[in-house]
Amino acid sequence: MGIRRRSEAIQIREKRFGYFPQRFRWHGRDYTVSRVERCWTIKSRRWGGRVERLCFRVHCGESVYNVFQDLIGNTWHIQRA
Repeated sequence: MGIRRRSEAIQIREKRFGYFPQRFRWHGRDYTVSRVERCWTIKSRRWGGRVERLCFRVHCGESVYNVFQDLIGNTWHIQRA
């Protein structure tokens, strides 16, 4: 049984190569991505709907986050890794 983590909306301020998150705003603060550790896609039908996401595990200073783009709604979200 998997654990569903809560995600929060973020605003992407800048992308690297037009694809990778480079800078984002969360809770009124800007974060700069120093490294993208991993990227992957999720496509499934769950929770009564369709899920399509571009996912990134990113490093911002000492912190690591999972950032994803909801491709259906074209929104960006964050989860603490």
